[in-house]
Amino acid sequence: MTDVLIAGAGPTGLALALDLARRGVDVRIVDKAAEPFAGSRGKGLTARTQEVFDDFGLVDTLCDAGFRYLRHRVHVRGEVINDSAPDAERVATPDRPYPSGLIIPQWRTEQILRDGLNEAGIEVEQSSGVVDFAQNDGSVVVNLETGGRVEAAYLVGCDGGRSTIRKALDIDLVGDSGPQGMLLGDVEVEGLEPDAWYQWSHPERGFVALCPFRNVSSWQFQGVPFTDFGPDMELPEPSLERFQRIVDDITVTAGIRLSNPTWLSTWRVNVRIVDRMRTGRVFLAGDAAHIHPPAGGLGMNTGIQDAYNLGWKLAAVIGGMPDALLDTYDAERLPIAQWTLGFSTAGLERVAADMVSDKPKGIAVGAADAQQLQLGYRSSSLSDASTWRGDGVQAGDRAPDAPCRLPNGEPVRIFDVLRGPHFTVLGFGKSAIAAAAHLGERYSGAHLSCAVVDHEAGAGIDVIDHDGHARGGYGIAGDAVVVVRPDGYIGQIVDVADAARAADYLDKLLPRK
Repeated sequence: MTDVLIAGAGPTGLALALDLARRGVDVRIVDKAAEPFAGSRGKGLTARTQEVFDDFGLVDTLCDAGFRYLRHRVHVRGEVINDSAPDAERVATPDRPYPSGLIIPQWRTEQILRDGLNEAGIEVEQSSGVVDFAQNDGSVVVNLETGGRVEAAYLVGCDGGRSTIRKALDIDLVGDSGPQGMLLGDVEVEGLEPDAWYQWSHPERGFVALCPFRNVSSWQFQGVPFTDFGPDMELPEPSLERFQRIVDDITVTAGIRLSNPTWLSTWRVNVRIVDRMRTGRVFLAGDAAHIHPPAGGLGMNTGIQDAYNLGWKLAAVIGGMPDALLDTYDAERLPIAQWTLGFSTAGLERVAADMVSDKPKGIAVGAADAQQLQLGYRSSSLSDASTWRGDGVQAGDRAPDAPCRLPNGEPVRIFDVLRGPHFTVLGFGKSAIAAAAHLGERYSGAHLSCAVVDHEAGAGIDVIDHDGHARGGYGIAGDAVVVVRPDGYIGQIVDVADAARAADYLDKLLPRK
């Protein structure tokens, strides 16, 4: 029997498969499509999603393939009114190594995940959509379009807004569909330098944008031609000829020529969410559970982070931990999805107003939360804030990074210590050495890594916080023990004198020696 079957090989499904594979889980991933998705649709990755790729060991490849500081060249009636890089002032800080979003086509993000999955010996099974399934107390039996049958301990539906899995569970995707729509596509562009995300609005005619990508010849086309909508606001059929006419009409600029379309599509506003993401042994993630407006580019990112939250919990329960741990997936991720719906809907309203304004601000969404670094799980049952009274990060918050050194002088980051499929205990100060050693022995053989951090080298010290960035980032003045979850969120912070509470916390999540 397979441990986990994933239906849907978009970014969410691929991220979940990769996370499970590195945890030693027997996983299969199937997809209805005959070939991988070829479009650029979800082209923005937030700083938090980049941290997920850091943990996967793929972030360097990701960053090399994307634009970080791409200028936004905003026009009204053909005249440039703003030419700036909205994120140019955001720089890396000790606790945040990825200061801004990354512009990269969705097909490339998926390709990087697939390559990582292939290295783990797992390939996506294309042309293998789910027909139906039945679950019992011990497994889920899934019938595929190929005629094959899979028995798995768990099934995860990552199969998009029209999810077969969600419909079979009779879970409604509740919300609204708005009149707003957009034409989308990937085309090659002549007549523009690929040095900016070009945006044109014409209050009487509509909006069009052309966004280049790094090291590829295609650009993403986005178009909202007011005169092309039908009487019931239906979208016209996308085509190269129509895209060219829209560019000519709205840019009021001669010499921009489009060619070689590789993906043509439409998008219509949907703001919808489920009321639960788990039914027994079946889970929903990504667009199968929540559909967001594109403003802020958070939909795909939220799906990848659904996967990141669910992966370690599935692995833990498959490894023998209590099933109740899986209930925290729904409890933690639904509030995040609801917040994202509100944030992206507000962004969509602003962008819609921009399209008919003589002074548009452009597509950029500048709020700090757009990078998803401030989102967390403080209210979760997995966040133990019962004793810690520090002023810095709290249980449930994202664990900060910090540049440090190893005892031999080599540079190391806290993210290097956290990277991998394990829980991490960070002991701050020399008096934490004994506590860290005790916890390491208590859970020997389990997925736990312990490291003691101090300002100077010495016996039992693993990481040298030479500039104090680790203590500063975690807000720790004295000596303390920090438990970090496998998905990079703080589970608990306790004073060294209360270190026994760390064992009480981990006993619920890790098998003892």
